[in-house]
Amino acid sequence: MPDFLQLSGKVFVVFGVANRKSVAWSVAQTLEGQGATVIYSVRSLARKKSLETLLGTRPVFLCDVETDGAVTRLASEIAAAGHGPIAGLVHSIAFANYREGFKPFHETLRADFLQATTISAFSLVEIARAFKPHFAPTASVVTIGISSLLVTPDNYGYMGPIKAALESCIRFLAKSFSADSAIRFNSVGSGPLKTSASAGIPGYVQSYLYAEKLTFRKRNLETQEVANAVTFLLSAASSGLNGTSLVVDAGLGANYFDQEIIRLAMRPSP
Repeated sequence: MPDFLQLSGKVFVVFGVANRKSVAWSVAQTLEGQGATVIYSVRSLARKKSLETLLGTRPVFLCDVETDGAVTRLASEIAAAGHGPIAGLVHSIAFANYREGFKPFHETLRADFLQATTISAFSLVEIARAFKPHFAPTASVVTIGISSLLVTPDNYGYMGPIKAALESCIRFLAKSFSADSAIRFNSVGSGPLKTSASAGIPGYVQSYLYAEKLTFRKRNLETQEVANAVTFLLSAASSGLNGTSLVVDAGLGANYFDQEIIRLAMRPSP
């Protein structure tokens, strides 16, 4: 059978591996399983040390995207190490300061909003700019978004608007790069996942279980299912997709009026 994804021998950069549960790790494993080489970028030396057993002798570089100039240095270091051209890049980075718990959206602090925007959304713009000279002619860049930008979950706070900014950046980067390249930008809008990052969101378990009841199959997403979609977008098989978000939610967003949910919601109070 022909190699449909055509990933063997190509080089990809993956941002955001934190542990075995990370979407970034599942993507990297899938790429390597297809014969690709993966370059890993992690935010700190402490994170690199915590991943030594997981990553082994794979090439790992440090980059704290919140620090000015860090992304530019990373791109130069990867190029100097002889890794390239870069066939694709995965941006799986997000951060929000929830240490004080959730507040009403209108009480969001400027510093928290700007920090989360820098790390979770604008970092993609800086990464794209820094790696532009090192990308292969038809490289693909993929970021991880959320399945719906219209919902307003109480326990997601100001990250909803920031994920909307991230998705908008995808479209504007696709348009901007199209002026002189065939490099593509897309996102995967993921439904709720069982990851370490999500575990840090207050009340997430209840939201996760609720979302599961709204999927058509009554079973939530697996991280690998999202990784499969990301891998497809990184491949030449998705060449017709650019500036778009591929929603992967097992039907969650189209099942608001599920009979079981209605029955439970309308059940008389004890």
